[in-house]
Amino acid sequence: MVSMLYSYSRRLIPLSLGITLSGWSTAGLAAPAPSIQDLNPQAEAGTVAPENSDLLPKLTIVPPAESENTLTAQANTPALEPGEEAMPLSSEGNDAPSNSTAPAGGENMAPADQLSSPVIPQSDRPTSEGFDTPPDYLSPAANPLLLPTSPDEVEILGTQPISLETALDVAYRNSEDLRSALLQLDRSRAGLRAEQALLYPTVDLSGSVESSTSNQSSFGTGGNSVDTTLSGGIRTDYDLGLSGERSARIRAAERQVRLSELQVEQTREDLRLNTTTDYYAVQEAIEQIRINQAFLDAAERNLRDTQLREEVGVGTRFDVLQAEVQVANARQTLTQAVSQRQISQRQLARRLNIQPSIDLTTLAVDIAGAWPLSLEESIVLAYQNRAELEQFLVQREFDESQRQINLASVRPDLGLFGQYQAQGSLNSSSSFNRGINDGFSVGAQLSWRLFDGGGAAARARQSDFDIQTDESDFESARNDIRIAVEEAYYTLVSNQSNIDTASVAVNQAQEALDLANLRFNAGVGTQLEVINAIRDLTEAQGNQVTAVLDYNRALARLQRAVSNLDSPVSEDIPAAGSPPSSGSEVQPAAAPSSTTP
Repeated sequence: MVSMLYSYSRRLIPLSLGITLSGWSTAGLAAPAPSIQDLNPQAEAGTVAPENSDLLPKLTIVPPAESENTLTAQANTPALEPGEEAMPLSSEGNDAPSNSTAPAGGENMAPADQLSSPVIPQSDRPTSEGFDTPPDYLSPAANPLLLPTSPDEVEILGTQPISLETALDVAYRNSEDLRSALLQLDRSRAGLRAEQALLYPTVDLSGSVESSTSNQSSFGTGGNSVDTTLSGGIRTDYDLGLSGERSARIRAAERQVRLSELQVEQTREDLRLNTTTDYYAVQEAIEQIRINQAFLDAAERNLRDTQLREEVGVGTRFDVLQAEVQVANARQTLTQAVSQRQISQRQLARRLNIQPSIDLTTLAVDIAGAWPLSLEESIVLAYQNRAELEQFLVQREFDESQRQINLASVRPDLGLFGQYQAQGSLNSSSSFNRGINDGFSVGAQLSWRLFDGGGAAARARQSDFDIQTDESDFESARNDIRIAVEEAYYTLVSNQSNIDTASVAVNQAQEALDLANLRFNAGVGTQLEVINAIRDLTEAQGNQVTAVLDYNRALARLQRAVSNLDSPVSEDIPAAGSPPSSGSEVQPAAAPSSTTP
């Protein structure tokens, strides 16, 4: 089925080398949303129309008698974003307003008692400036173990417009995966501190009290005597590290910390790409609604004209049936587009881990930027920056340390010790009059396991195989990175060309539709020509939207393939690889042209 797409009415603006791009201004492809009263003025039974309830208009099947009232009630509801139906609220967190602001002329709007639940504060306009401190409704629940128990707790109460930069900032703050990676990094650092403790001597303090009873008898007299002894001592031990196990354990812990740091970086870069992809999915769904709504409007106008022609005797029933089928197909496609937008919005909200009662919408579609490097420079920069490559090298060093730990069990180990002990009797007859027995000793202790059945050597061979596996994985990752860079780069170039081509195609399709309408009105054209012209224009506009969004997705994948681009790096987490030279610094540039990026 040919997708139903939207006809943009904005004027063309020049782009790069004289190529024109329809509607791609700083506000993107977004054109003013059509009035709700214009969507379907002749609504019939079974028509999809918005319903005014609980602040959020929903799709419902309304009879003809209720359709007009419902559309009138929604006509003054301001749209947050093209295709978005949520109610704009205050951004300062004040009490929620009534259902809508009273229009000029003193018309009374819906009473406040129709509000079923309090509304979460939100902004009525998208913002690209981000938040120093995200609002409460853009932060996850304070209790991570909270589980909603009533439908009211999961009801969608409001929609927040958000820019891509703000979405990335919120994702970095709220992501559970990134939080888990940071906790794992803290755990690895604690493990390193535990291994570094082996560099210091240990000191142990011990003490005991012992009581014994003996039976004494002499020349017919006897009795029991109790002997209570108090003893204590202090001992210090220090391992000289002759076997190499201590230094190998510290090196392994250091490599584990570095692996955790690289995992944090990889998780952050993946989060950036996934958030960007989800954001563009919402944009695409909104644009599809806009395009399909415009196609439905055009199909309904064509149906009305065809019905009028049949009534005056210059049209045929066959033309009316064709126009009715076209309207029915357009309505189905619009309904599917609305469903896809809702799914995309919830996916983006899930990615950002915000409050469950808030939905998100996006800014208008716009070209994200340009890629200033050649393919070869991009590949080399990816080799330098990708955390995955360094992970395998660090894992190789970790496995080498594990090999040394295994071999240390059959090597000689030498340690020093010093000990002081004291002992005294607590008997009433002697008390401490006889003094305390004490002594001090120092020495060295050598241990060497001469035979272990070959276990240490076998475990060392396991580490050797792990090292070889790391080297093979490094080679595979290096090749995958090159493929990822090339795929994203070629996709970027092709969609850059498609943007220019689609812009010209939209102009040509619009001109062809105008000519088809003129021919049909003059009686020298057919209804089929008009239908085909509308379909071609819809397809051209859809190709234009797809080209821009595919270009933006390819740019995001290329940035991910190179990594370390415009993402926050903690001061205590060094980035993988060395930074690029000043001549190959990667920064988004101007909008793409028809030349190679």
